[in-house]
Amino acid sequence: MPASVNNSFGLSFLIPHYFDNLPVISPTQMKLFINDKPLKVIQFIPTLPVFEYDTIIGSAEEILSIRLVGKVLIQQATARQLERLIRIMELKRLKKLLSITFAVDDYEFMVEFIKDQFKVIKASGGVVRKQDKILLIFRLGKWDLPKGKLKKKEESLKAAKREVEEECSVKVDVKDKICSTWHTYVRKNKRILKRTDWYEMNCLDDSNMQPQLAEFIEDLKWMNYKEVMKSVKDSYASIQEVASEYYRLHSDLIR
Repeated sequence: MPASVNNSFGLSFLIPHYFDNLPVISPTQMKLFINDKPLKVIQFIPTLPVFEYDTIIGSAEEILSIRLVGKVLIQQATARQLERLIRIMELKRLKKLLSITFAVDDYEFMVEFIKDQFKVIKASGGVVRKQDKILLIFRLGKWDLPKGKLKKKEESLKAAKREVEEECSVKVDVKDKICSTWHTYVRKNKRILKRTDWYEMNCLDDSNMQPQLAEFIEDLKWMNYKEVMKSVKDSYASIQEVASEYYRLHSDLIR
């Protein structure tokens, strides 16, 4: 599978496995990452705890990069404002921005609006466990998890197993689905939305383990909880989310 590289902007989001067809955390919340900055889309209610935010922007206000500082709330946000934010992210990194929350009047419309902006590509990957450690790959200067695109008509679970075994030269047994993450990138002037399904896996044999150099993987390493969380701290936000969700499901490994 071709290695995925972040371009001038990127967007990703995490969903639990029980929402397989929509990129949503819950019926009233979508969590995304734009250039590794968290963004939530939620249903607007008049009793939102506005005291939690540093900056509040109304639906009639223009989104300006100078105002995107700290924790930002956009009340009764519009699709136009979301489009504006993406355009800003194409040009700027917004280093002072911590998070953005879009509180919208029509949540379902906004979900569909976001999905309609991109060509969707499907991928799968795995969190491989061996005793109390999981397997990380070092690719393109970051610790990551093995993953890759689905072949035509390929099932997500089978693709995850194939990609992990190809990239790491290990044998695995696929277990339950953990979650799905979503991120965007621009390729040939087209916006791409890549969905990656993540699965729990047990290592059956790592005696021939080696990185797939053709996919720019430089190193492989079994890591315990502390090592994983330290390593992914400098990785992509979506990978941090997958690791956190995995350890939430396997709290016995947190020590």
